[in-house]
Amino acid sequence: MQGGVFMSKICEICGKTKSFGNKVTFSNKKSSRTWSPNIRRVKAEVNGTVKRINVCTRCLRSGYVKRAV
Repeated sequence: MQGGVFMSKICEICGKTKSFGNKVTFSNKKSSRTWSPNIRRVKAEVNGTVKRINVCTRCLRSGYVKRAV
């Protein structure tokens, strides 16, 4: 945490967020767990201007984001 602002865990392109499910042990006991998306803060070109945005690695790999040079 820096300056009282948390890094967002939401992709600004596709809206991917934390997902929920069960952790299942060998004895088939179940407890709640979460999966967080792989979010990267990158410089990207948005409407002709360079901005820092939070993007998941799937959107980066798929080419939905034009990275700034």
